[in-house]
Amino acid sequence: MTRPVRADINLQALRYNLSVARDKAAGSQVMAVVKADAYGHGLVPVAQALDEADAFAVVSLEEAVQLRDAGIRQDILLLEGVFSGQELSDSIDYDLQLVVHCEEQLRWLEALPGDRRRVVWVKVDTGMHRLGFEPQLAREVWQRIKRLSAAGRGGELRWMSHFCCADDPAHPATDEQLARFIDLTGADGAPRSMANSAALLTRADANFDWVRPGIMLYGASPMLPGTTGADVELRAVMSLRSRLIAVHRRRKGDMLGYGQSWKCPQDMPVGVVAIGYGDGYPRHAPSGTPVLVNGTQVPLAGRVSMDMICVDLRNAPQARVGDDVVLWGSGLSAEAVAEHAGTISYELFCGVTPRVPRIYTITD
Repeated sequence: MTRPVRADINLQALRYNLSVARDKAAGSQVMAVVKADAYGHGLVPVAQALDEADAFAVVSLEEAVQLRDAGIRQDILLLEGVFSGQELSDSIDYDLQLVVHCEEQLRWLEALPGDRRRVVWVKVDTGMHRLGFEPQLAREVWQRIKRLSAAGRGGELRWMSHFCCADDPAHPATDEQLARFIDLTGADGAPRSMANSAALLTRADANFDWVRPGIMLYGASPMLPGTTGADVELRAVMSLRSRLIAVHRRRKGDMLGYGQSWKCPQDMPVGVVAIGYGDGYPRHAPSGTPVLVNGTQVPLAGRVSMDMICVDLRNAPQARVGDDVVLWGSGLSAEAVAEHAGTISYELFCGVTPRVPRIYTITD
């Protein structure tokens, strides 16, 4: 590795965040959400580090197969279910749990021959209006799957839904969704799951039998902008790092980068960092987005290029070629960078490209 860009992944912080989730949901089992390459942190290494999780959740058969091939033996749930009848059969071969959220998936399940038992989560649309059965239809779906079990062709049934506004504790939709879910599912005693990261941190009454932490495992806040992971007792897992590869003295009036979009207000030092949108740093990050150079915060200056950014070094006049740069993580929250860039920490993490090496460490 010669180019200095890397993503340091602190597995001890990851485990700590899992312990926070478990403490917040005492009495519930924890299903760690590792979809999208574990939010850009690396699917298999993250799952191996989270060996105390009770189960894992992914969105595709391909992700689940990677985990099984790596020796992961915990239960694995396909959050979007399967996408064909053949994939249903394959998922059972890999001993995967299924979400059923639409009539087509239900028909594939009913058409499956033989005694091939599985855990099926019936997803209810309690207000997200994305995936799931309307509450008035969900009980009929439940009974259809239950008849398969009675005929020796089914398995264990569970209930699931998803919050749409849990990141805002004052939003009335959360109470409304929770009431619908309890009204539908409270009588039969089947396992239930509804709490994502935000609900897990704020709504103990939504924990039920299983919680599904996602972004909180990676140390970022699931709450509204302005809240960081540290504010909710979490530790940053990813530090995206690089180095200064050039430092120039620029004159007042010099224009920087593509489109000459940033003008030097005075004679000043400008640094060039080996990072760009080809590595996953957001191209739409505006001038002024914070960057750390040797622990000192400096602002982005000008447009993000594919492989480089420029930074205003007036706050760090002693900076030199080779100095450490943190784009987010240790000392600079991903939430702060995301807010400047008009996005969320989830997208920053997931956007880190494959050409950026992930370096796994275990440090306190």
